[in-house]
Amino acid sequence: MRKALRWLLALTVLIGTLSTAGAATAAEPEATGTIGTTGTTDIKERLLSVPGMSLVEEKPYTGYRFFVLTYTQPVDHRRPSRGTFQQRITVLHKDVARPTVFFTGGYHVSTTPRRSEPTQIVDGNQVSLEYRFFTPSRPEPADWSKLDIRQAADDQHRVFTALKGIYSKKWISTGGSKGGMTATYYERFHPHDMDGVVAYVAPNDVVNKEDSAYDRFFAKVGTKECRDRLNAVQREALVRRAPLVKRYAALAAEDGYTFDTVGSLDRAYEAVVLDYVWGFWQYGTVADCEQIPADAKNATDDEIWTSVDTISGFSFYTDQGLSPYTPYYYQAGTQLGAPTINFPHIEKKYVRYGYQPPRSFVPRSIPMKFEHRAMRDVDTWVRHHARQMLFVYGENDPWGAEPFRLGHGARDSYALTAPGMNHGANVAGLAGEEKALATARILDWAGVAPAAVRENPAEAKPLAAFDAKLDRRDVEREPALRP
Repeated sequence: MRKALRWLLALTVLIGTLSTAGAATAAEPEATGTIGTTGTTDIKERLLSVPGMSLVEEKPYTGYRFFVLTYTQPVDHRRPSRGTFQQRITVLHKDVARPTVFFTGGYHVSTTPRRSEPTQIVDGNQVSLEYRFFTPSRPEPADWSKLDIRQAADDQHRVFTALKGIYSKKWISTGGSKGGMTATYYERFHPHDMDGVVAYVAPNDVVNKEDSAYDRFFAKVGTKECRDRLNAVQREALVRRAPLVKRYAALAAEDGYTFDTVGSLDRAYEAVVLDYVWGFWQYGTVADCEQIPADAKNATDDEIWTSVDTISGFSFYTDQGLSPYTPYYYQAGTQLGAPTINFPHIEKKYVRYGYQPPRSFVPRSIPMKFEHRAMRDVDTWVRHHARQMLFVYGENDPWGAEPFRLGHGARDSYALTAPGMNHGANVAGLAGEEKALATARILDWAGVAPAAVRENPAEAKPLAAFDAKLDRRDVEREPALRP
């Protein structure tokens, strides 16, 4: 994560639009395993029999039952008598006789049916959880001191405990980027819940002030031609600060943008520009370099503006853009850490603020204090105690510059890198033998590996056919960039 931490999970699915409950339940698709242990209870009734579980709506999807639910959680798991809040959950139900994948993106939860890659691989159910303090899963009033990785892990543990009686087969947790971090933290604090963990592109900023790995990454990623193009456009956007800031002010006036949190329009402008190179590699590929102006010095102001806006997004460092992600920046500035990088291709006279810390993106009314031991604790635990964990990274993803690493104490755990891939790296993008190995281990952890796969991992393939709508995993470009 970078000092500004401005990026949204590349693998997070888009926030779905809620349809009406009546329309959603009018036609229920067929799905197996809807009978309970009594032989008479529908899966919806079983879910709603869990104390604290409420139905928002059911949406149809062929071959599944899809429920949007809320679950009553304590604000403080250590002191459960001190208030509760409603946490949003979705359940993609296939069959109680199938394994279950526990997914979180670390942000909002999508209310549109989606299937994570492990869910397709094991042909199972999927429980997806919204991260605490992302609306509407936010206590009122919000005690921000209760937003930490242990409280979030306890949220997951409590949901798992509530649903394990319904979905009694094997469970695997997963998530991408901040969701991959979340799955890892959950395993650290509740190592006996899950039967396996698949963490995609999960950053691991162990020592917050030591970020040289990112500078080394940007010095060699992709090709020199591509790096030179990107660096030149970024520099030119700062050289031409005066006319482009004037354009930014006109945009802000037209759209009603304000800049109280970040402090000024000028600060927001520089933050967007300094996101540019990182953002390109998070979402783009070497092939996309053809879209970058080849001669930045002779490019028009409009060409520079458009390139930066397309990749970084001038709308984000406004109050309106930052507000939905206050919980992320709060965590970045209190536990997760935030990388920073140098800009050797830009003269110091053009950089006024540099990478701004997470504190710059959280309202001053919310107190923050950084806990230096939090990430070191998780990193040490993974190195020495990881069991049945898979980490997948993209070769060209900046967030992978500081990855989780496995030590001698790890067992049946793997850290693999997908060649040429960005923040959308997945098992399908791994090289041949590693792809088969990862798929075979996931199937085995879920308890559904066919005999042929147990004998020969090279035979491993997803058990469910690819569904272009349900399995949409293209990297969703956001107006700003965060893990």
